[in-house]
Amino acid sequence: MRGITGDSMSGSGVQAGNGRAGVGCAADGREPSAARRPRLARALQRVGALPLIGRLRAALRHDVRILAYHRVLESVEPPDFRFDPDLISASSDAFRGQIDVVKRRCSPMRFDELIDRLDRGQSLPRRAALITFDDGYDDNYSIAWPILRDAGVSAMFFVSTGHIESGRPYAYDWLMHMVCVTRADRLQAPELGIDLALPGSLQDRRTIASELLDRVKTLDADAQQALIARLQREWSLPADMGHPDCRPMTWAQLRDMRDGGMEIGSHGVDHRMLAKMPPDAMREELVASKRAIERELGGEAQVISYPVGGSDAYDAAVIEAVRDAGYRLGCSYRAGPERMRPESRYDLRRIPVERDVCRDWFEGMLALPEVFCYRSRTRL
Repeated sequence: MRGITGDSMSGSGVQAGNGRAGVGCAADGREPSAARRPRLARALQRVGALPLIGRLRAALRHDVRILAYHRVLESVEPPDFRFDPDLISASSDAFRGQIDVVKRRCSPMRFDELIDRLDRGQSLPRRAALITFDDGYDDNYSIAWPILRDAGVSAMFFVSTGHIESGRPYAYDWLMHMVCVTRADRLQAPELGIDLALPGSLQDRRTIASELLDRVKTLDADAQQALIARLQREWSLPADMGHPDCRPMTWAQLRDMRDGGMEIGSHGVDHRMLAKMPPDAMREELVASKRAIERELGGEAQVISYPVGGSDAYDAAVIEAVRDAGYRLGCSYRAGPERMRPESRYDLRRIPVERDVCRDWFEGMLALPEVFCYRSRTRL
């Protein structure tokens, strides 16, 4: 498909995380680096080199791997799925295998342990690893949590509290869903200069919706909400109707997870890009989310993950407001391991895990993340 530009579409570039890095071949037939990484990982695994590389790197470099997930479903290609399949980080079987690798190859930690070590000036264990989930989908509770619980591994679940309370699907998910299911024959978004016919195939509609999402994220937060709300009205697809394939968790489920050893952090109230909000509304979003978690779950909400998480989603003003609100750490969606310097406490990089990551590639991400993890990309 062509990209969206007026009556067509042009590639707009994405941040790692809410858009996949991709592993196919380039248009000129050359294999991109994203496709070479799993092949290299398999080759190194066949000769038994990956564990050795991991041990050697751990002796030379002391940092932490913060793994970032969104959804874990039984399959990475569920039938009749009318939401974003690229937010499916792993199948249940793949996730179980990945947690096994983390236990064998790394030193799993909790964020409260990380904060305590930083406060005391203590070093981190070699090959320290933390597991995080963004948004708060109910499959985190029904599928991911039992696997973590059985393995005795903790994870941090960053939740958008407004959706936990309302049960509404997340706005970006619903935009993807609307494009996939609408009976309208055209997508008209004058806010972005878009007017094009909608094709019949689901895959073509997903392609359009993915590029539309990137374009929408260039708008300020209020304009994003207004565009999505307008399409809900024009297409008679209100988000309040919800959908079983895209439900947030409930507070009761989060309490079960907290009591079972999981950690709960903030992902804002309404999953809005904080740097694109008016300053007062942005600060209220941070305070209100923290207050809701502490009210419903007790304890202190110490860590936040910036919604969307790329370089246009948070900035120095957001970091200052996060610190003022009482958070102790902030996670981005910029890709890479984190050396945990004092200046990085509110700008922590993570390693995205996505549905095309095979086991060898995953082991490569842990052993040598500079080579094997996804590259951060910038929205144009």
